Amino acid sequence: MLDDLALFVAIVEAGSLSAAAEKEAVPAATVTRRLQKLERKLGYQLLNRSARRMQPTAEGWQYYEQCRPLVHALRQATQRLDASLGALSGNIRLLAPVNFASGLLTPALISFMRLYPEINLEMELSNQIQDLVGSGADLAIRIGALHDSTLMRRRLGNAGLVLVASPAYLAQAGAPDDVAALHGHALLVAEPLRHWRLRNPASGAEEVIEPQARLRVNEMRLVVEMAEAGFGITLCPLLQCRDLIVAGTLVRLLPQWMPEPRNVYAVWAQQLYMPARVRAFLDHLVEFAANNPLLND
Repeated sequence: MLDDLALFVAIVEAGSLSAAAEKEAVPAATVTRRLQKLERKLGYQLLNRSARRMQPTAEGWQYYEQCRPLVHALRQATQRLDASLGALSGNIRLLAPVNFASGLLTPALISFMRLYPEINLEMELSNQIQDLVGSGADLAIRIGALHDSTLMRRRLGNAGLVLVASPAYLAQAGAPDDVAALHGHALLVAEPLRHWRLRNPASGAEEVIEPQARLRVNEMRLVVEMAEAGFGITLCPLLQCRDLIVAGTLVRLLPQWMPEPRNVYAVWAQQLYMPARVRAFLDHLVEFAANNPLLND
């Protein structure tokens, strides 16, 4: 009905059905049909029409005076919204895991903010899965299985996992020679890696370890630091410990057993149109991830 109401206002302002049809770029027959439909719905005639002239009825004038401000306000709001959707400015609210955003993702954030100085980033970092819709966020970074099928998604890559321990720990406790030997070691567990799912590609064997943790926390960086300090073996993302492995302060264990990698996604709520600023940020993340070896192991 709003479209028909706006068309009626356009008819009165244009002065005739044919002028309104030309202005709105619709056939004259369509204008007539929609006007008649509106009149039937309201239950009274809006226009007196003849071959030479058109004049609003008393009810038509009253209806026009009440509807005209609403129609114009709606058009202005739509124009402002269109401008906002297309602008590379404004705010983007992002949810992301703490260590992923403050480590691997940092260069992408820096380069994006340099490219788009009119766009502001508002980030909320947490290792817990947050309510994307309820938080009002534009995008979220999720790692691992996605359980909310209502969200749109774009895969950015995968976060490979490795088993590591420090040389000092291995000198004291020995290196495990098989998955079963892990049960005799001090294990350090970071959420959400509660279960260690390992696979041997050569044999096809699979094992799921339920670690009895010496230390269990919800922050990956702390677990890596505790492993580096010699307190045990941990399963952690390669992106968190690659530099430490290269430096020799952590040693990779059981390389023949490959932990199941976890996919990394950008997710957002379903919507017909994504604002240009959010689309630019998503495209920037996709390009960054495609060129980052840590997300393509």
